[in-house]
Amino acid sequence: MNAYLWSLFALVTALFGQAIAAGQAFDIATRKGGRHRAAAFALFVASLVLTLQHGYAFELALRTGLFDFRQSILAALSGVCAALGLYALRRNS
Repeated sequence: MNAYLWSLFALVTALFGQAIAAGQAFDIATRKGGRHRAAAFALFVASLVLTLQHGYAFELALRTGLFDFRQSILAALSGVCAALGLYALRRNS
């Protein structure tokens, strides 16, 4: 596999990671009696914006062939870390 395909795979991973993080943040924000509701709602909105940005980067790579391998890998890592962090926060709240 070349760097272009690895970048596409990393961007798809980033999309799924941020989408899962947004869903978990939404779950925390909509719980009754939660003490982290405002912070979780802010994380929900931030995750949605990052998901949109990853989607635009993925579309740019597909349509034009322009990609940045390092940015794609960092996006994938941040998406997965956000999903894991919000999963841990959801389990503790």
